[in-house]
Amino acid sequence: MKILHIISQAPDFTGSGKYIQAILKCSAKNGHNNFLVAGVQGDFSLSSKIIAVEQTKFLRFDSFDLDYPLPGMSDVMPYKSTVFSTITQSQIEGYKNAFKKVITETVKEFKPDIIHSHHLWIVSALTRELFPDIPMVTTCHGTCLRQFALCEDIGRRISPAIKKINKIMALSNYQKQQIMQIHNIPSEKIYVVGGGYDEKLFCFAGKPLPPPVEILYAGKLSHSKGVTWLLRAFKKIAENHSLSSSLPILHLHLAGGGSGLEKDECIKIAEEINSISQLNCSDSFERSIKIESDSLFRSKVTVHGALSHEELAALMKKAHLFILPSFFEGLPLVLMEALSCGCRVITTSLPGTCEVLGSCDSLLLKDSNNKMITLVNLPELETVDKPYSRDLDELETRLCEHIVKSIKDLSINPEPNLDEIDRLTKNYTWQNVFQRIETVYHKAKYFN
Repeated sequence: MKILHIISQAPDFTGSGKYIQAILKCSAKNGHNNFLVAGVQGDFSLSSKIIAVEQTKFLRFDSFDLDYPLPGMSDVMPYKSTVFSTITQSQIEGYKNAFKKVITETVKEFKPDIIHSHHLWIVSALTRELFPDIPMVTTCHGTCLRQFALCEDIGRRISPAIKKINKIMALSNYQKQQIMQIHNIPSEKIYVVGGGYDEKLFCFAGKPLPPPVEILYAGKLSHSKGVTWLLRAFKKIAENHSLSSSLPILHLHLAGGGSGLEKDECIKIAEEINSISQLNCSDSFERSIKIESDSLFRSKVTVHGALSHEELAALMKKAHLFILPSFFEGLPLVLMEALSCGCRVITTSLPGTCEVLGSCDSLLLKDSNNKMITLVNLPELETVDKPYSRDLDELETRLCEHIVKSIKDLSINPEPNLDEIDRLTKNYTWQNVFQRIETVYHKAKYFN
């Protein structure tokens, strides 16, 4: 089958970017002929191990094609980006015209049997309008639903075209219900296929015995991901001498890119934590915050910046505890990666997360020192990904308590529960996910 893959942002750095990379690899492995169209930064390049350069067409932003930063599906991206809620009408028209030209040229040359786009947003709607007779499927990654809430005018204009997409793939049943409600799309057009992880790369290889207890966050350095919340909770632990001195040495790793004031705030709090222990910190984001001697501190933070999959897997394999304190997620694939590497996990009890990990109620009821998942309940949020300011102190205290409890559990039983890990992750390998996607391709192509 000749498959045209379309994503409006860089096919890297984010969950949807890594998702499309995995799909391209699985699709080629299963004998399909693939072509990729993507919006990218001016200097972006993609490894030929993922797809050959002659099988790609990139629309470059901040360069010859369009002279403003690449719009991202999240308001904070791990690279310089334009926020959709601030984009002008003339920019929208230029954006659509540029994608129209690239997609039209590609369809004419490649002649796809099916189109697989990503995000229920502008470019997917545009593609459906341009080529109504080519079978088309679209993967929803959740951020497009958030943009629909933030940019209602754009959402209303694109929704009629979104309804005409043959089949839509959701990451969870909760997300499927959201799509049905937002776009008034019948249930039978939406398939839950989930997301996956590379089980050969992200795998358990033993853990170093603490101390230090290695704690990891991986994702964008942004408020919506809860990074400032995590850092303030970690700072509370570091500032409480009686508490921190009763714990093993702690090392928090932040892996991932960021941009703008939100990234700057994360770096600032990280430096403050390291200053508590009178450590010399570098203010260089890309080169990390450097620490000279483990004997000088009780807790520290290292900011790694954006990492390759291989680098992230190496970090996860040595980490004891993985924390994802996000206020909004579709399906956080990074949880599968962390679990597969043997990390205990602290994460927020979001609907998609609970669906993947199992019933929230059953997870919250478990109280052993060898449980792999700890869920943090969230209060009612002010917006789709922002808590009320009145709840911030309580949230910090709550996360502190979970972190301290998990560290003490680790001290009692440092070995991860491998049976529980296998139960949670076995259905989320990329090959299993792609088999479900392939089924949707055939339904769209042969049964509409």
